[in-house]
Formats: sequence, structure tokens, C-alpha cells
Amino acid sequence: MTRHYFGTDGIRGTANRGHMTPETALRAALATGRYFTRGPHRHKVVIGKDTRLSGYMIEPALTAGFVSMGMDVTLLGPVPTPAVAMLTKSLRCDVGVMISASHNPYVDNGIKLFGPDGYKLSDEAEAEIEALMGRDLSAMAAPPEALGRATRFADGGPSRYIEFIKQSFPRHLSLSGLKIVVDCANGAAYRAAPEALYELGAEVITLGIQPNGCNINDKCGSTHPELLQQTVAIQGADFGIALDGDADRLVACDETGRLIDGDQLMALIAKTFQSRNRLSSPCVVATVMSNLALETYLQGRGLELLRTKVGDRYVVETMRARGANLGGEQSGHIVMSDFASTGDGLLAALQVLSVIAEEQRPAGEITRLFDPLPQVLKNIRYRDNQAPLETAAVKQAVAAGERRLGAAGRVLIRKSGTEPLIRVMAEGEDTDLVAEVVDNICHVIGT
Repeated sequence: MTRHYFGTDGIRGTANRGHMTPETALRAALATGRYFTRGPHRHKVVIGKDTRLSGYMIEPALTAGFVSMGMDVTLLGPVPTPAVAMLTKSLRCDVGVMISASHNPYVDNGIKLFGPDGYKLSDEAEAEIEALMGRDLSAMAAPPEALGRATRFADGGPSRYIEFIKQSFPRHLSLSGLKIVVDCANGAAYRAAPEALYELGAEVITLGIQPNGCNINDKCGSTHPELLQQTVAIQGADFGIALDGDADRLVACDETGRLIDGDQLMALIAKTFQSRNRLSSPCVVATVMSNLALETYLQGRGLELLRTKVGDRYVVETMRARGANLGGEQSGHIVMSDFASTGDGLLAALQVLSVIAEEQRPAGEITRLFDPLPQVLKNIRYRDNQAPLETAAVKQAVAAGERRLGAAGRVLIRKSGTEPLIRVMAEGEDTDLVAEVVDNICHVIGT
């Protein structure tokens, strides 16, 4: 069926416009409640959010829908997305909801859904919920005496998450003696991330911890790591961590301010897990966006790189199908299923920091495991009524680009799952040629 609401990562859009309205949130909650209210037990849902102003609009609409379906709602307040996934399972809830548009600006918001096992829903489950959103569910609503209740989480969502995160760090190690800069993007981890690092012994320098509802991801966080890089260099820090708005991904930097992307992080964690006999399968799962050099590096260690389409939930689905316990995206979503059911930026950072603490070597030495092939990515905006990828001219431009790059390179062109954008990516050995190929394809799309 055609998906009108759900994209790559739940429902997302401009707040109070289009699909991201209180009405849509209410219908989504009614449909999700209907989908998950099975069996005689008392049904429960947890709802977390990031720091966007529109969270105050979406949260009560979702709450009303779930309560109407007879579900008890626990409101977590601002917490990272992985905290919602963890608490959904820990509190034995039927469903978990995160209100966030991740790395997008504050004007956007989104609704991410987790099943009782703490994993994001499959395409099939989302399709069934979307079908229910188009139906009149009033006859299925709970009778007055069976309405749900809504309460704030008394134990504190961030506190539970901090303890969970600390347990992932090796007990025999400490962050004592390390100076760490953490940029929380004025988002969901503005409390949890600095506190967890401090409690593990680090000297912590904080950025992006003063959310006002409108400054999430604003010139800060993983999409704008320039301030992090500058601060690490100026402060003489050992490591820098930049999270996104809901803290499920990160971009890191070493002591010189050099950026470390998700591919390098996956390579280091794979090497570490392999040396500690912790890889459950001789493979790492990544998306089509990961650099070819990562694949070559892993092959040199006897490991296979399995590629999926873009979206961390597709990475997780393949991990579960292949019995892998490590996967992620070049953008910084790193999934380690021994610890968590979804991407977790702080969790990934702690795995890197554990290597730094154990080996007593600079981050720059530890994390530079391969030289990535030159890669160029450009985004082209299109109108909803267009289908540029279907035109003969674009297909011919892509084929011509692939011929020019040869066997040592590749072209990837796809629609964004969260925005009306065409993403054009190419990589190869010659930087100028790669850039020229991307520019040519973008020119054809834009004409």
C-alpha cells in the first residue's frame, strides 16, 4: 500500500502543518493503541520527547488517543530515543513513543514507535497502523469505566537511562584523567549525557545544554560539529562528542578536532569486539551509504560488510536476521544489540572511550583505521508532484557517471525518507571526477 504518513523513521513533518498536527497525532495514537491492545492485561505505553516547542502540542494529543483506547500512559519528558526503547521493554509496556525529528530543525517534529521488545516497528506493522488511521475507530474506543490514566514517570527517565548507560562501560576502567567535550544539541540528552560522563570520572565540558524549545540542532550537535571541534582544540580536550536532537547518533572528534564519522566508529568497535571475542557473527551491518574503504578494511579482518537501505531500523532488521550484534550508519547511528535495541550516540561514544582509557593512547591514533575514498553527497529539493528518478534523462546521467567512475567507484541516488529531497552520492579514487559526476547528475535532476 502507499504510505502517506510513515517514512524512513516514523511520521515526520513541519509542526502544525501537513501530517504533523494534533489531529494526526491523535489518529496515530488511536490506531497504534488499537493495534497493540491485545489480550486481557492492562495495556501501557511510554512517551518520551526531545526539547522542541511543538512537543507540548504533540504529547497531549498522543496521550488523549492512547487513554481513549484504554491504555495507561507514562510520560517520560525529555529523554533520548534509546531511553524510550530501553524503558518500553524494562517497564513491560505494549508500545513506546518518541516525539522527535532527530537532527532536523525545531520547526519539524516526528513520531517514532517501538514495540514491546524495544525495537522499532517493521514496515508491515506501520502499514497496518496506517490503514487503521484511515478508519473510524470510535466504536473500538474504551468505555468510560475503562479509560486509561496518564502519569509522569516518578523514578525519572534520565536517571534510569544514565544507570543503564554506565553499565555498558567496563567496570575495571574509568574516564578519570580524560577531558571530554560533549555537545548535546540543546536536545534530549542535555541532562543525561554530561551526568553519565561525569559519573564515570571524566572532566566534562558541555555545549548545547540550554534548550529553549527553538534552538535544538541550531548551529550545534552532530549536524553542526564546528563548535565542538573548536572547543576540543582550544580546551586541549582528549575527545569530543556531538549528539543529535534525540541522541540516537553521534559525530565524534579526536584531540586535534578531526571528525570521526560512523564508518570509522564501526571499524573501531568491530576491531575491539573481534579482539575481545564479542562479535556474535563475522559481519558488520551498514547501509548503502557507508564508504567502500570500510568494506575493504573489514574484509582485511575476515569480516563481511552487509549493506541495507538507509534507515537504522533496516540495519537492525538485518542484524537480527543474520545474528549480528554490530551495525550502524555512516551518519553516526551505531547499534550494539548486546546493549540496546536501537542506535545510541552516547553508548557508542563510551565504547570508543573505553578503548582510549584502556590503551592510554590518543583518540587520533586509535580511530584512524582506514583512509576513506573521496565521497561527495548533494541534496536536490523536488516538488511532491514530481518523480525525477523515473525520467530517462536522470537514468542516463546515472549510468554515464557509473561508467566514468569504473569498478573502483559507485553512484547512489535515492529519495530521502523524511524530506522532499533527492540525495545524490558518488565515491571513487579521484575527488575531482567524483564531484563532477555528482554535479552532472544534479544538473539533470534540476532541469
